Amino acid sequence: MSDELSENPGPTRESGREIAWTVLAVIAVAAIGIVGWHLIVVLFDLPKLLLPTPWQVAEAAWQHRMVLLESGWITLWTATVSLFVAVIVGGGVSILFSQSRLLRRALFPYVVFLQTVPIVAIAPLLVIWSGYEFRTAVIATVIICLFPIVNNVTTGLTSVRPEHEDLLRMYGATRWQRLCRVQLPTAVPFLVLGARISSGLAVIGAIVAEFFVSNGADYEGLGAVMTGWQARTMTDALMAALAVSTLLGLILFGGVNLLSRLFLKRYLLVN
Repeated sequence: MSDELSENPGPTRESGREIAWTVLAVIAVAAIGIVGWHLIVVLFDLPKLLLPTPWQVAEAAWQHRMVLLESGWITLWTATVSLFVAVIVGGGVSILFSQSRLLRRALFPYVVFLQTVPIVAIAPLLVIWSGYEFRTAVIATVIICLFPIVNNVTTGLTSVRPEHEDLLRMYGATRWQRLCRVQLPTAVPFLVLGARISSGLAVIGAIVAEFFVSNGADYEGLGAVMTGWQARTMTDALMAALAVSTLLGLILFGGVNLLSRLFLKRYLLVN
């Protein structure tokens, strides 16, 4: 027993070192990129209108910090709600697809269609049908997030091992028992994978939807703010907003990972 306890701290220290090295590597790459960016601006004497220095972007971010915080929160909320709705809708559609091969073959091409049609082509129609409302931005973002979830979860639900199929058949399991006891647990890692992919798409979709929704409403997410700053050629503020949007994507991605580790760890291959 004492031997087992003495061996346990080893993997923890090892994982801690790995995390530390990963963080250092990310910081080093960011530092190199910022230095290179600054040198390009200085060496080529680029005007602020074309490409500001990192310090000028930081100054713009501080100057407009309240606007960035408020609009960033609105965009994050839109992306979070949209991702949640996409998981619910996509999971339900995937369950239907897993229960009927004919239904899957008939309807899956239309799910692919939603992924291939540019959101900038759909958004104006959604505005006409749904108005300049928060729900319109959510609908547009859900459309973008839906395909990775449906594709991955359907794959997981239809990836039951042959030996499990034989065991279920031998015990005379019903369709419902097969779904709850084998298919859904098998599909959980695929669901997490789809949600991770869609977490980044959710921020992109929310910002693109805001380009259109903000035209006739008091809805001022990052997309609306960026549209206004672009019209006034505020390049430094635009790049600050871009940095905030990147941060939102990381927050949403990290949130998906955290929730999956807290509530779905037993189904995932994680330590």
